[in-house]
Amino acid sequence: MRHLPNLICLVRLALIWPIATALYGHEYGLALALFVLAAVSDGLDGYLAKRFNWISDLGKFLDPAADKLLLVTVFVESTWLGLVPWWVTAAAVARDAMIALGALVFRVWFGPLRGRPTLVSKINTAAQLLYLMAVMSGAAIAFPPRGVLRALALTVFATTVFSGINYVQAFTLRAWAAANAAGMRGKGAKRIA
Repeated sequence: MRHLPNLICLVRLALIWPIATALYGHEYGLALALFVLAAVSDGLDGYLAKRFNWISDLGKFLDPAADKLLLVTVFVESTWLGLVPWWVTAAAVARDAMIALGALVFRVWFGPLRGRPTLVSKINTAAQLLYLMAVMSGAAIAFPPRGVLRALALTVFATTVFSGINYVQAFTLRAWAAANAAGMRGKGAKRIA
């Protein structure tokens, strides 16, 4: 049972292709239903992992990877289909690329990056999920109205930019603290010698 959250993550990864295929085929209702299922699975695996302490190193990698792949795929394809403005997708993809690059640099130079998503990041992810659901709903049944979709697009853009800045600040502060701690350890070793 402790691997159930990881299995749910794998299901979410497996849903990416059918969602992309449904979008490509202009089957927006089906794409929306599958996307909602993927979004619910994200909440469910997180709840199970925390509630029953079924946290694993694989899950720490798999969960954010599944989220990013799902969101980036749907953003890029929705923009290609003319459903999402390019500037919203550019911001979302740039933020995720920046976070991945920052995490990689931190890992290489300073070691494991321990931490949880910030509140700003969670708000941004929720806004992105809600926006993409609204976009697919708008394409399927012409609801919500275009004005609501524009307002949601601006909200996603703003939270994405703010979240990206927040992550840059967090990575910079952690790197600075790690560098200072390494410098202090080096000075202590010289004194002992």
